[in-house]
Amino acid sequence: MKTALMPFLFVCLVGSAQAEIRMEPVEYKQGDTVLRGHVVYDTDVEGKRPGVLVVHEWWGLNDYVKKRAQQLAENGYVAFALDMYGEGKTTEHPQEAGEWSSAVGANQAMARERFVAAYSLLMEHELTDADDIAAIGYCFGGAVVLTMALSGVDLDAVVSFHGGFPGDPVTGEVEASILVCHGADDVMATPEQIQAFQKKLSDAGVDWELNVYGGAKHSFTNPGADKRGLAMLGYNAEADRRSWRAMLAFLEEAFD
Repeated sequence: MKTALMPFLFVCLVGSAQAEIRMEPVEYKQGDTVLRGHVVYDTDVEGKRPGVLVVHEWWGLNDYVKKRAQQLAENGYVAFALDMYGEGKTTEHPQEAGEWSSAVGANQAMARERFVAAYSLLMEHELTDADDIAAIGYCFGGAVVLTMALSGVDLDAVVSFHGGFPGDPVTGEVEASILVCHGADDVMATPEQIQAFQKKLSDAGVDWELNVYGGAKHSFTNPGADKRGLAMLGYNAEADRRSWRAMLAFLEEAFD
């Protein structure tokens, strides 16, 4: 799927004189739906480099996921914080977030088109090595990237942080290596769902691993999780650090 890259008339620069991280807002489309994302990269890195798609939590494309894209750029990747809802919209209300994420989950054809539109945009970016593309996701975004891998999207690696465990069958040839980072105290997934997902990956011959972090609740990587006022959510700094390091090692191996 071809998509047109239409940068806004400004860029956001963050970082020191030694490392300039550039964040470029971009507008692209899935059908008639306008999507708004952010391409992030280090201007001091020379040549093409691997690209990593970053899929937001059910709150939408907010500052948290943009920060994660920035961190990936600081580690030498071209990151694209993509938009699964349209218009780059965000919310602070759980009910609205649930409605938006459910609407995407109920229309897998649309979800795949939106993901592939972002995939194509990142792959065609002038700084991206088109042979090296991965995807990571948080909560809702974790379920999205796992679903896309199982549908056969050509990804080198996929990493899910406190994401859902898709119950859908494997519908494509899985190219991606899969890392799932899960909190032991995450009540959003049952042991039966996790076991069924593991069996599905193994039966399909997928290269996968599951890291479980003791004492970690759902949304354990997000420092703002405790401010939501929801008992099932909680930030865990140790699990956050460990899972991020695990992801970096996983991506390095996948792109080697």
